[in-house]
Formats: sequence, C-alpha cells, structure tokens
Amino acid sequence: MEMIKPFARRTLRPEALGGIGGFGALFEVPGKYRQPVLVSGTDGVGTKLKLAFEYARHATIGIDLVAMSVNDILVQGAEPLFFLDYFACGKLDVDTAALVIQGIARGCEESGCALIGGETAEMPGMYPDGEYDLAGFAVGVVEKDRIIDGSGIRENDVVLGLASSGPHSNGFSLIRKILDRHAIQPDTLLGETRLIDALLAPTRIYVKSLLTLMAELPVKGLAHITGGGLLENIPRVLPDSVTAHISRSAWPLPPLFDWLQQHGNVVEEEMLRVFNCGIGMVVVIAPEHAQKAIEMLRNSGETVWQIGTIKPRQLGTPPIIIT
Repeated sequence: MEMIKPFARRTLRPEALGGIGGFGALFEVPGKYRQPVLVSGTDGVGTKLKLAFEYARHATIGIDLVAMSVNDILVQGAEPLFFLDYFACGKLDVDTAALVIQGIARGCEESGCALIGGETAEMPGMYPDGEYDLAGFAVGVVEKDRIIDGSGIRENDVVLGLASSGPHSNGFSLIRKILDRHAIQPDTLLGETRLIDALLAPTRIYVKSLLTLMAELPVKGLAHITGGGLLENIPRVLPDSVTAHISRSAWPLPPLFDWLQQHGNVVEEEMLRVFNCGIGMVVVIAPEHAQKAIEMLRNSGETVWQIGTIKPRQLGTPPIIIT
C-alpha cells in the first residue's frame, strides 16, 4: 500500500475526497456539469497477460488496463473521472505488483482520471506462481444533452480512423497460437522493432485528443475497436438506416498485422474481425466538419485517415461493408 500511494497521488483530481486506504473511495461530481450523467465501464487485458508473464514485461500492462475502460466510456462522450483496479494473485510479489500499479497510474495520468482505490487479493492456490489477473473499473461523466449515441448519423457523414499502437489488448489468443505454432523467438525483428515490443506496446489512450475534439465540434459517433475488430465494433454505433462503407486501402496495414496474417494464414475477414488492423478508434462526423476534425486530431498527436463514408442501408445489406 505504501509503495502504491505515491503513484496514485499524482493522478488525483480536485474532486477526489481523501486518499487510498479507506473501505470506499469518495469522489464529488464536478460542478461544471448542469445535468451530469455517469458512464461506467469495466474490462481486463485478456491473454495479453500471458506474454507479460512469459517475458517479464509488467511495466506497461497497467496502461492497457486503464485504456480498455476509459476508451470505452469515452465513446459516449464521457470525461473519465476516476478508476479502480483489481489485482489478484496466488502469492503477492510486491515488486511486480508495484510495477503493474505504477503502469495503471501512468494510464490514469494520460487519461486525466484519478486512481482512487482498488483491491489487491492474495489467494493461495488460485493462480500459478508468477501469474496474476487484472480488472479495471472506470467512471466518467457527460452532460445529458451531449451524450454520443450514434442516433444522429446520416448519409454522407465521414468516417475517420485513428491509428492504434498495435493489437492493443485483443486477439492475443490467436497471436499466442501463431507464436507457438512457429516457435517464434521474441527477439525476431519487424523492421527495426522487436516482435515482442510490437506485441506488448501499450494500448493507445484517446481521451485527451477526443475530449478536445468534442469540445469544439459535434461528433456524431465513436467506436472503440476492441474484440470483434472493425467488423463488429463500428456497427455498434450506427442506426439501422445506414451502412458504413469502409475502404481498406485508405490506411496502411502496420507491419505487425501483415506478419500475423502471413504467419497465421489468417483470411482477410478474420483479420478484420479479430484485430483492429491499425485502427484503434473510429470517429463519425458531418462532412463539413471532417477536415477541421482531421487537423485538430493531428495537432493533438493522433495519426488519422478518412477511411469511409456513411450511405443509406439497402434491404439485405450488412451495417458495414469493407472493400
């Protein structure tokens, strides 16, 4: 607990009442909201943990944990307020746990939310030595009349794609199968990057760049590209009356995904269903705002492409068509 406190202290916001260590964490809803609606999300990092264990890479897995939840609540327009973590193991290795939670704190700093509590559970016999499990819980807030639900998406709206930093925290069961089948070594190079570094790159957090965009322009829809890839996540924010037409040639497939497709002999449709394929977040916006949105996102440090348009949905057609 004493090792964790300095990390958590750096993340605190003025609304956090008290510090870590109590039975419950107190947080005041920011006064700037007229009709605040709380938005909550929870997630883990899946079997990406297996690679973290195998290669003793614990310093950034906590960033993944935060990213998966704060990016999820962000798509409804919410500003992340606070985060709680759950760290479970058979026997606590204090140094490993501190590395993980330090990463969680880094993720909270990056997303502007406070790390206000959590649980460290030591359960002998539940986990193999050296392994642990993680879960994260984020709560954010959005004005009731600023909730983004995709209902305003119309014909001719523009679909923007924001670059991912890698597979993020999805598709690792397939990734590990590919690695095992070919007995791939972690030091294998993809260009100048080691394969293990590319695979374990922390999930990109889009909070600050998208909050800046939403404060300036009316964003109609956002989709966090997680499990289910582009094929299953983009339709989640579309009304039934439209189809997203996505051009696969609009952005370059990162070398890692090309490597996975070739070594795993993965068909194109499965790639688009399992992986983000280089697009970690999708933004739907009116055509008259598209160019300014691209400029703002690039100024915020994002790599962004116009990857598609919204068209009327014809009878019998799917909600997304990727060509």
